[in-house]
Amino acid sequence: MKVSVIGSGNMGSSFVKQLTKAGHSVTIASADRASAEAAAKAHGATVVEPTEVRASDIIIVATGAADAVAALKSAGDLSGKIVVDITNPLTADYMGLTIGHSTSSAEEIVKAIPGIRLVKGFNTVFAQLLAAGSALANGGKVTVFVASDDADAKAQVTALAQSMGFVVTDAGPLKNARYLEPLAGLNIYFGYGAGLGTAISPTWVAAA
Repeated sequence: MKVSVIGSGNMGSSFVKQLTKAGHSVTIASADRASAEAAAKAHGATVVEPTEVRASDIIIVATGAADAVAALKSAGDLSGKIVVDITNPLTADYMGLTIGHSTSSAEEIVKAIPGIRLVKGFNTVFAQLLAAGSALANGGKVTVFVASDDADAKAQVTALAQSMGFVVTDAGPLKNARYLEPLAGLNIYFGYGAGLGTAISPTWVAAA
């Protein structure tokens, strides 16, 4: 697939690493040109202008939640494009959420940019774990939860995640991002607040 990553921070750079490793054609756009060029050079990707991400099959917005709408709008008209929202609306201390219950970061992005085919995903995966790959110490695989109102977009993002070795759980419609974002907040608490570190990942298991 042709995949564009918007953002070159820890998550953005980790996506570039794993996507190129999985054989995808990857471009990266970022307000921080230097870090984008560093990530591209390290992992065999290409730096592009924001408007050029529209040429990709899937666009991953790997910015902070507060910057996601502006970053996507800088790409121009994204009508009909598959966009993966990995953001969480975290408070300044990372120990809480700024919105919830009746909306989510994902739903707010759709309100601001109607016409995109939004999939919520990867928001429960630490950047360090994404950079290291999908394998867990116990022999399991990191789970990626995906939620969307667009079945085809969800299927394509599912295939993308699986190509990188992740296990995918269908989390239902986009409104269920209201549950996924607090789940990410709990994971962040376990990782940092409870001192368990970033080599952890939430998943769902069946009794039999």
